Amino acid sequence: MEQILLKVKNMSCNHCKNTVEKAVKSVGGVESVEVSLEQGQVVVKGSAPRDQLIKAIEEAGYDVVQ
Repeated sequence: MEQILLKVKNMSCNHCKNTVEKAVKSVGGVESVEVSLEQGQVVVKGSAPRDQLIKAIEEAGYDVVQ
């Protein structure tokens, strides 16, 4: 199982966290997702393609820093 770390800007509250989690979980191949507001990052485990994860997060209104 692959682990992907994404830095995400503009997450500041639990609503943000829940929105990003829901967006990531909508991508096929995601086994688990951990969102850290404090560190501004999302850790995804599974076989989901990185570009699809980034697209889902950005479509939810957040910026992914490469």
